[in-house]
Amino acid sequence: MPRRFLRGASSRLGYKLAVAQAHRGLGPGKWSIGAGRGCPLSLTHVDARGAARMVDVTTKEESVREAVARGRVRMRPETLRLIKDNALAKGDVLAVARVAGIMAAKETGRLIPLCHPLPLGACTVAFRLDEEASAVEIEARVRTAARTGVEMEALTAVAVAALTVYDMAKAVDREMVIEAVRLVAKTGGRCGAYYRAGEVPPVAEEDKEEGHGA
Repeated sequence: MPRRFLRGASSRLGYKLAVAQAHRGLGPGKWSIGAGRGCPLSLTHVDARGAARMVDVTTKEESVREAVARGRVRMRPETLRLIKDNALAKGDVLAVARVAGIMAAKETGRLIPLCHPLPLGACTVAFRLDEEASAVEIEARVRTAARTGVEMEALTAVAVAALTVYDMAKAVDREMVIEAVRLVAKTGGRCGAYYRAGEVPPVAEEDKEEGHGA
């Protein structure tokens, strides 16, 4: 069974402190909640005439950027048990969905018309089986050193991983629901850090190495 991607209590405390600092303007750098400080309030993919455009990032400096996205697939309890027991006819659902999510992240620039193609430094896809909610929870983390962020890559990884879970299990449950695909956190770039309020903080890479991540 996949390991949890939730962080420990000390990490949650640090996350809450960062959120509190952001609201008081005390955080380091450009901490932000919601839209993010320093971010434009206009649509950057639309020019002065209202036409769609690809944003010119040529003169921006490269920086390390990271994004975390999450989503879930709700299903019948018996479907979740089949996934947990690796008893579906198509094989290991989560292993295939993990690879699909990573592959999709690398193809985001080709799938989303105005996204920049980016060299990804790392991409991980983690799962948690939530038996109480009868759902597969999905988390994707993407990292790069580039002139623009990887939010779309993380979201694409989650979406395609969820679609793959559906495809792998649809023979026994066609009523599965893919929902709540959202950005949870991002760091780097001019807008600084963003954390979605009300979320369990993303698992850090060091936590994964200690066995807390999936």
